[in-house]
Amino acid sequence: MPNIKQQIKRVKTNEKARQRNAHFKSMVRTQLKKVYLAIEAKDAILAKDEYKKAVALLDKAAGRGVFHRNKVARHKSDLARQINELSA
Repeated sequence: MPNIKQQIKRVKTNEKARQRNAHFKSMVRTQLKKVYLAIEAKDAILAKDEYKKAVALLDKAAGRGVFHRNKVARHKSDLARQINELSA
């Protein structure tokens, strides 16, 4: 544990940020699972609805710095490709 006052504050703020990021990552992972399950079930309509929710969460995560923007783009591209294959 640090002795310096500012470092004590940093430990507290880092822990809050870590918990916030963990919560957000969990929400994104759950939404991605819903999309993948809809794709596996070959339900194009449900997959598209869940995809819209996932894209909103992914973009928000990238904006907050939880995920790198390239990782978000990769997920969005992969999901869109799978859904398009499902629809065709």
